[in-house]
Amino acid sequence: MTNDFAADVLICGAGVAGLTLAIDLARRNIPFRLIEKMPEPFPGSRGKGIQPRTQEIFEDLGILDKVVAAGGEYPLMRVYRDDGSVIEKDLGERPQATPAEPYHIPLMIPQFLTERIMRERLVELGGRVEFGCELLNFKQDQEGVTARLSGPDGEEIVRVRYLLGTDGGRSLVRHALGLDFPGKTLGVRALVADAMLTGFDRDWWHQFRDGDMEQMLSICPLAGTDLFQLQGPVPSDGEVDLSAAGLERLVAERTGRHDARVHSVKWASIYQMNARLADRYRVGRVFLAGDAAHIHPPTGGQGLNTSVQDAYNLGWKLAAVLNGAADALLDSYEIERRPVAEAMLGLATRLLDASKRGEMKRGREVRQLDIGYPVSPLSFELSFGRRGLQAGDRAPDAPIQGAAGQPSRLFQLFRGTHWTLLINGQEAFAPRRDLHIHRVGDRGDVVDAFEQLHESYGLMPNESVLVRPDGYIAAILPLSIETVARLESYLQHSGLPACQGEPL
Repeated sequence: MTNDFAADVLICGAGVAGLTLAIDLARRNIPFRLIEKMPEPFPGSRGKGIQPRTQEIFEDLGILDKVVAAGGEYPLMRVYRDDGSVIEKDLGERPQATPAEPYHIPLMIPQFLTERIMRERLVELGGRVEFGCELLNFKQDQEGVTARLSGPDGEEIVRVRYLLGTDGGRSLVRHALGLDFPGKTLGVRALVADAMLTGFDRDWWHQFRDGDMEQMLSICPLAGTDLFQLQGPVPSDGEVDLSAAGLERLVAERTGRHDARVHSVKWASIYQMNARLADRYRVGRVFLAGDAAHIHPPTGGQGLNTSVQDAYNLGWKLAAVLNGAADALLDSYEIERRPVAEAMLGLATRLLDASKRGEMKRGREVRQLDIGYPVSPLSFELSFGRRGLQAGDRAPDAPIQGAAGQPSRLFQLFRGTHWTLLINGQEAFAPRRDLHIHRVGDRGDVVDAFEQLHESYGLMPNESVLVRPDGYIAAILPLSIETVARLESYLQHSGLPACQGEPL
């Protein structure tokens, strides 16, 4: 078998998971190909909510400001009752931002705009999507994966080191691996459509027949567009007329409003709600991420966000192994991410059940800020008895100053492809590539001018915290001869060998 690799990584599927992975690999200078069998970008708004944790990831990837500019906040909901009364409510909580959690509410932006911004960022980094290019089959061996592709110029055989299946709920990659996709169909068949619609105020999310899983209809203005998104259950079988005239009749039947007009339909789809989770996320050199690994009902606004975070977890690990880290690092992907998807399936299903009763309310759990990896093999802690922040937790933000007096944030120190070591003191630690070392306190380059760093991290004198490239705490430990040796071994295993030179 030849090992003339066309790229290190082949990514099959250019939705949000594939694009996140491609952006992360591109900024790490890892050669890849991103293919998409559709001839053009996805045109719909299926995933429209960007949760706070995903906003943090988008900040790191360099696209958050553009996403915010293109979208907007969720409007309040108007629930129209059968007796003619109207209830105004909020679908979720709207907490205040804090220094540790600067992004506190979900953003609304239709998926086609999110993906457009991501493709533009990918081009900035030197990458692109190959539309109209389909994976036909593949086989793998100990050194790599051989894939057969069909594109505009015909078929080709490519050789890569790793294959990533980000090709959706009907994943060819998952099927080819022979992986089970257990779960259940949730008994709800639904429509979702993006339409030009008049007759409804764009300042509100309109909900009719709340809790009626035969006649319920949601009409939500899509931020950043002139469109409304229509959502609602449909009969379990039979054709559904998704034309402008058909949707106009459906709106009239379910709302009693005969002045509403559907002028055009940009995109529409009928789907069965499912909750399913792949048995495995990795088979040899082939991985699954996003909807190829898990599918959720849309009630929690979790699917797109979980997909982004899958890819964000995997990208830096692939790069590290390709640059010499132990292959076992890649095993941590499934160990960390599969339990998260399992929990999200449960959450989304519970919210669907609440929606059937007309009682759905999204709380803190949908914001994904409390997701962590405390039992991961990548999380270790040598500060015994410590309270508060633990290894495996999300690394909080905090306002800080540099020693030169300029304001900054921890997230600005973390942003990029590197690891970060924060040391509360002047203990020496040898520098190495892809590790940024910062010191807090007397003669430190980081000044806790607002006392928020201590509030969030609670570092004792000579205690340090190691932050992974994806913004999670790898380790919290006091620096001593014994612990420095442990930390150096950990970094070596993670692909950060020590450099020659004096300890800092």
